[in-house]
Amino acid sequence: MPAYKRILLKLSGEALMGDDAFGINRATIVRMVEEIAEVTRLGVQVAIVIGGGNIFRGVAGGSVGMDRATADYMGMLATVMNSLALADTMDKAGLVARVMSAIAIEQVVEPYVRPKALQYLEEGKVVVFAAGTGNPFFTTDTAAALRGAEIGAEIVLKATKVDGVYSADPNKDPTATRYASITFDEAMQKNLQVMDATAFALCRDQKLPVKVFSIFKPGALRDVVMGKDEGTLVHV
Repeated sequence: MPAYKRILLKLSGEALMGDDAFGINRATIVRMVEEIAEVTRLGVQVAIVIGGGNIFRGVAGGSVGMDRATADYMGMLATVMNSLALADTMDKAGLVARVMSAIAIEQVVEPYVRPKALQYLEEGKVVVFAAGTGNPFFTTDTAAALRGAEIGAEIVLKATKVDGVYSADPNKDPTATRYASITFDEAMQKNLQVMDATAFALCRDQKLPVKVFSIFKPGALRDVVMGKDEGTLVHV
């Protein structure tokens, strides 16, 4: 039995690059979709927020000296590209995916409307939330916290390159240990960079737990959903 009925999965844009310098690595996105499909087959309702770093990184050099809001809007459009790629890959894998954008580009994707998103989830469709919150100065982590709270997700699953939250950088410090669970307050006191401060505060205030795990570890997403000791649980 899955431990959760409805989850919000936060994927970084960088996760889609695989070993490439930027862009979308086909093999990587196909493997991720297989992991997501496995979870949906368990009857879990899945919503996804995706970043845009893999695409925006390719143009970031040109954004030096650019107005921050303009650069953020460019980043939002990058997340729409990623969302379309993800949804297309899901459709080919037999999943039904719907992309909903926080900024209006209705010829491409439908706008985010909360009741519609909830309806799609109830119908077993995977909903991909694109364009962050639709506002500059807010990260896609914050979008994940916001959408997770809005749709009544039981947990935000933050997919990263490492398999949890560590006491120090495991790549630099061999003595670093992984926390199985930690409270929001402890994580803040120890200055563990789990999410950005706005997203973190929103999850804490809404009592919305966050699980940090590695998307690159085969089967990890399923293990998290099944409630196994995988990754790090951040809770109130």
